[in-house]
Amino acid sequence: MRKVKGFTLVEVVVTMVVAAILVSLAIPAFTTVIKNNRLATATNALVGAIGLARSEAIRRNARVTLCKSSDGASCTTAGNWSDGWIVFIDRNSNAAVDTGEDVLRVSEPVNTDIDAVGNSNVDDYISFVSTGQPQLTSGGFQAGTIKICDDRAGDFGRNLVLNLTGRLRLEKEVSCP
Repeated sequence: MRKVKGFTLVEVVVTMVVAAILVSLAIPAFTTVIKNNRLATATNALVGAIGLARSEAIRRNARVTLCKSSDGASCTTAGNWSDGWIVFIDRNSNAAVDTGEDVLRVSEPVNTDIDAVGNSNVDDYISFVSTGQPQLTSGGFQAGTIKICDDRAGDFGRNLVLNLTGRLRLEKEVSCP
């Protein structure tokens, strides 16, 4: 007599039911992982752009500005930092990309679920002078906070805090609306 190897229909159905239950339990946790990674990616991209602006200002001995931009060609005061940004050498210190000013980096918009909003001093632009210090176009010191949140309510947000020497500090688990 020959022995047949394989699975019965009952065994296959039970295995599929167990797998479906495990997958339904894992999906919410995986969604949280994805959202956390998107938030970290957006935060790191903005930190990198701010760091680039500061280091290029020191290296080039010139004012370098980072401004919000939704089209990748000009600065805007509308929207928020998640719409994209431009890093450029700001020769006339007006926080706007003008003819003849070198653009160092352009960033596309980050994930649509992310909002990055600055307080009044860093709402539209961050500008570094040759000493690496942030400075408003009016000449005053520039310091402030950019709050980065996704579509979840609760303590999932992050704050990028820029101090008057140009150093950034990251605050995690910030409350978002």
